Formats: sequence, structure tokens, C-alpha cells
Amino acid sequence: MNSVCVIGLGYVGLPLALSFAMKGYKVFGVDSNEKLIGELKNGETHHLESYNGKTIQEILKEQLENGNFIPTVDYKQALKNVDDVIVTVPIPVYGGKPYFDYLISCAKEISKNLRKNQLILLRSTVVPGTTRNIFLPILEENGLRCGKDFYLAYASERIAEGKAFEEFENMPTALAGFCENSVRRAVDLIKVICKEEIIVASSFEVVETAKVIENLQRDINIAMVNEFERFTKAMNLDIFEVIKVANTHKRVNLLYPGPGVGGFCIPNAFYYLDAKAQELGVELKLSKTARMFNEGIPYYISDLVMKTIEKHKCSKKVAVLGIAMKDYSSDDRLSPAIEIIKILKDRGIEVRAFDPAVKTEYDFKVSTLQDALKDVQLVLILAKQHGIEFEEIFEYIPPSETIIIDTRNVFSYNDAKEKGFVLEKI
Repeated sequence: MNSVCVIGLGYVGLPLALSFAMKGYKVFGVDSNEKLIGELKNGETHHLESYNGKTIQEILKEQLENGNFIPTVDYKQALKNVDDVIVTVPIPVYGGKPYFDYLISCAKEISKNLRKNQLILLRSTVVPGTTRNIFLPILEENGLRCGKDFYLAYASERIAEGKAFEEFENMPTALAGFCENSVRRAVDLIKVICKEEIIVASSFEVVETAKVIENLQRDINIAMVNEFERFTKAMNLDIFEVIKVANTHKRVNLLYPGPGVGGFCIPNAFYYLDAKAQELGVELKLSKTARMFNEGIPYYISDLVMKTIEKHKCSKKVAVLGIAMKDYSSDDRLSPAIEIIKILKDRGIEVRAFDPAVKTEYDFKVSTLQDALKDVQLVLILAKQHGIEFEEIFEYIPPSETIIIDTRNVFSYNDAKEKGFVLEKI
């Protein structure tokens, strides 16, 4: 039986590991989080993924039962049984600086347990230059040499959370290798789960930089449409309608505005690129402006809430619906909704938030829609979510007493006119 080790079992690593398991591979899934490994061994995950009509929970249990997926914290056990190792360990950003310690620790563990002829495939999003200048030297610390004793490649991860299985399969993959044999081994491995084109680039740095730019262009696009929103609002126009019309042009693809930019990928992209840019003496003026603009959106939304409370003389109690970093997600990492709630609480607002998909516990989080809406007049919609039935708002608050600030275009102005509630859009 073919085998592979996937290190890092988060929003990328877990569906990637299960993708190989479903292809008949024996997959050793490694993560340093013992609590996570315990949950996975019990068939538990909070991810919102599915494939061919099966939820990720069903897939996980199937692959555990048939022995194709083995979660563990033990690098030695995992690496001694495989020819290919895939790394999806994150590089978080703290205070605007990328933090490499998790990746460095992972590389050291691999190096201690590395065997001849193994392929190491890095799939984390990284600062350009990381594979060659940080990851590779650590892999060689214990005497084996890349290109002679083992092989190294970098392939960028391009999935959207919620579509992981589909996009591992149907999204073109970009990769680069240390040598021809590294490329060949990586292409053969990726072909196991990817049906689309595999683009081989000339260097690690090309693929690393392309990946960061892919994320950063979305950050810039979102900043642009949120700025447009302020213009259209001043003109009493619906930004969502304006963008819908603009996007009928075949060369225009505007994203939609929202309460901010969250998750692990997009908010960190600028800081990955800027870390290298500072080293090179290059200033990223446009990218920095977009990032600063997007980081300010939660304050803009909070200001809108405060102005709405003052305008309508309603109580300082707000129901927040959706706290995930984007629609239909369980991921609340760097979620703008969490930042908005924090700002509102600091301003003396009582917040009750409902999001059935997010499992993190917060002191402001309640377990039902009814609990969130109890004794409130103002409702702030920050994310669409399966399990949040927005029409049920009016079962708990009469439309004539309801004020909704809608950042996700759940309701139209016609809805407000027909039902009789007050609608504020961003």
C-alpha cells in the first residue's frame, strides 16, 4: 500500500490527508496538538467540508475504520513508514511579523527522522525565500543532502475553506523542486489527488511569491470595494447592486464588501510579502494601504452601529448573527466579527452573538437565535451561516421594532419596505 505523512492537521492538512486516504493511501497525520489528535482519533472535527455527498465527519470516520488514516503526535512513527512527507504547518503573524517557530520546529523533527529517498513537499503559505533559506538548511542539519539523499519541493495551497476536497482535485497546482527528481516525485504525488494541470515553475521563490500575491490581490480588491461602498452610501445607492451591474462586464470581477477581512490567509499575505520586501529595500505602498484600510473596517462597522443606536434612540443591546471569518465557515481565526464585538463592548454595548458553526467559547456567545434576539431591537449581520434562519428574526422581534445592519446582503431594501423594518447596509 502506498503511504504518505501529512504534518499539520488544520483547515488544509486534514482534508488533504483524507483526500489521499480516500485514494487508498495509508496516511499518517501528524500534529503537535494532542487534544486535536485525540478528537480526530474519536472521529471528531468541526470543519465544514464535504465530498460527493459525504460530510468530512463521515469521511474521517470511514478512513479511521478502514485504517487508511492514522492521527498521531509521533513524528518518528509516521516518518519511518512513508516515502513522501507533506508539510502544512502555519506561519502566523504577530505584531506584523511572521512567526517561523512552528515551521522550524517541524523541520527539525523531520530532519531527525529523515530517511534516504524521502520526498518532503512543503505546502504552507510562506514568506518568499523560506523553502530555500530556512526550511532546506534545517532538513540538512543531520547529514543528509538534498538532491542526493532526499528530495524537496514546494507546492502552493490554493483551496477555499468549505471547498477543500473539490479544489484539491480540480484546482491547478503550482510547484517547484530542488532538482529534476524532486519535481518528478512531487508531480507524481500530487497527481494522486489532482486532476488539473500541474504547473512547474523555475524556482521555489516563483511559486512562493505567486501564492502570496494570489492572496494579496484579494485583500486589495476587498479594500477597493469597501471604499466604493462609502461612495455609494453617500449617493444612497446599494453597493451590492452597483457591483452586480459592474460585474456584467466580462473583464471585471469585483468582490463584495463586508465587515472586514478574516481567516488565516488573506490578512497575513501582506506581512509575508512585506517581510521580504523590507529585506530587499522595496516599499509596497498600495498593498500596505489596502491592508491598513481593511484592518480599519471593524471600526467603521462599530461606528455605524453607534450612529444607528443614536439615530433610532434604541437600547445599547445588539444581537450579532455570524461570528465566523466568512460566510458558511467554522473558522473564527482573525475574524473581523470578533474584533467588531470587542470594539462594541469597549464602547459600552451589550452584545449577544449567535453562530452555530463556530465552536470556540466566548462570554458573549449564546446557543440559540432566540437567546441572541431577546430584548434587542438592533441586529447586526456579520456572516451567513447554515443554522441561522434570518427570516426567524421577525418571530422574536416585530418588524416595526426591528433595525438590521446588514453587512452580507441578506436582505434587500424591498424586503425592508415590504416587512416594515429599518435596514442599514454597509
